[in-house]
Amino acid sequence: MNKSELIESLAQDINVPHREAAAITNTVIETMTEALARGESIEIRGFGSFVIKHYDSYEGRNPKTGKKIKVRPKKLPFFKVGKDLREQVNSKKN
Repeated sequence: MNKSELIESLAQDINVPHREAAAITNTVIETMTEALARGESIEIRGFGSFVIKHYDSYEGRNPKTGKKIKVRPKKLPFFKVGKDLREQVNSKKN
């Protein structure tokens, strides 16, 4: 499912115009993005949680040249699946 399919599904499920469903979806995504950018975690019970993981700098290698390079510290978003979602996904037959 992509963003436009999510918007379409939301519009049909709650019987609102497509434009309003798009605004709701965009607001949710923007709010979550802003919270993660501030370093906050997000927990949606039954679905999962989004946290920021901090990675220290390390010495890596350029894959083309093999030359050693210093990789700067970074922060990356990480999703941890919730128990209910994991069980639901694993119970479905393919």
